Amino acid sequence: MTFPIDRARADTPGVDHVAHCNNAGAALPPNVVTETVVEHLRLESRIGGYEAAADTADAHEAVYRSIAALIGAEAVEIALVENATRAWDMAVYGFPFSTGDRVITARAEYASNAIALLQLRQRHDLEIVLVDDDEHGQIDLDALDAELARGAAMVALTHVPTGGGLVNPAAEVGARCREAGVCFVLDACQSAGQLPLDVDRLQCDVLSATGRKFLRGPRGTGFLYVRDEWIGRLEPPLLDLHAAEWTSATTFRIRDDARRFEGWEASRAGQLGLGAAVDYAMDVGVDAGWARLHTLAERLRRQLTDLDGVSVHDKGAVRGGIVTFAVDGHDSVAVKEQLRAARVNTSTTTPSHGHLDGRALPALVRASVHYYNTEDELDRLVDVIVGLTGRS
Repeated sequence: MTFPIDRARADTPGVDHVAHCNNAGAALPPNVVTETVVEHLRLESRIGGYEAAADTADAHEAVYRSIAALIGAEAVEIALVENATRAWDMAVYGFPFSTGDRVITARAEYASNAIALLQLRQRHDLEIVLVDDDEHGQIDLDALDAELARGAAMVALTHVPTGGGLVNPAAEVGARCREAGVCFVLDACQSAGQLPLDVDRLQCDVLSATGRKFLRGPRGTGFLYVRDEWIGRLEPPLLDLHAAEWTSATTFRIRDDARRFEGWEASRAGQLGLGAAVDYAMDVGVDAGWARLHTLAERLRRQLTDLDGVSVHDKGAVRGGIVTFAVDGHDSVAVKEQLRAARVNTSTTTPSHGHLDGRALPALVRASVHYYNTEDELDRLVDVIVGLTGRS
């Protein structure tokens, strides 16, 4: 499986300026995404926002079909939402919880999701059940089986955590949830665009994703998938005249597709840009992109592991494009700034976001690679670290 690296770099002007290894934050967009957004903004400036929306209605409808094709869904199961967290919230806060329901989650759960679950626990007197990790650092499937046997209303799982290379075995979790008749909510914020997603294989009932990360779309964009049989069972916590119809002075009717989870006002330019990013991802090949990205990340892990004074902290039997590490005697934020000065973009993890992790790690440097990165760019990153340690 050959990846068109020359094309990907030619389509990405940012690579001429920086070695961008902060794709888990926000990736460099390809030209077609930027051009799509700017073109629509210019159209709005010429003819007006509502008029531009009307003139691009067909292109906007195509965004739903493109996202559905990306994840193996139907267009009626897709909502366009401003980010992955809000997409997740719209579904989970709309779940018909009963007092005392059990919600199962794992140590990799994203901080915003964990906070939301705590709030929902207060509202509904939920029992939040934390399934421990197995020997690989991923969700323990045997422990999950035991908890599902005790009963649950929902399993909420982060597919790829923001703070490490772990790829949780989501399909195996989905199969168990389907057999148990439990709603499976998958946070695919870091996995959409990074690795292939198929909702039938994953057997998830809800999937949330963002545009800005590995999909290479605009900031302020994301999407929500809700399996058709669940759409009518989840009542959005917020409604407006787009999500529902005002049928009389005292009645309303919620629409029957996934767009019930949307709001009326949104960035049409951003949503069209998201569609362009999804089309680009499928055109260059998600499978081929994942193969290249995975190879680059494993190469970087080996390089860093081989350095004296550097520790790599990624978990998982399968690991993706997020590589986290620390340099002995150096604050990780300062290391990030040293890399930025050398025109290598990285990020750092936030310890307060990892209360469920169980490892009590300090802030780590987070280097997240994409398929458009090169071996030479990773070598530049490693060279900066070698200079900090004074050892090789």
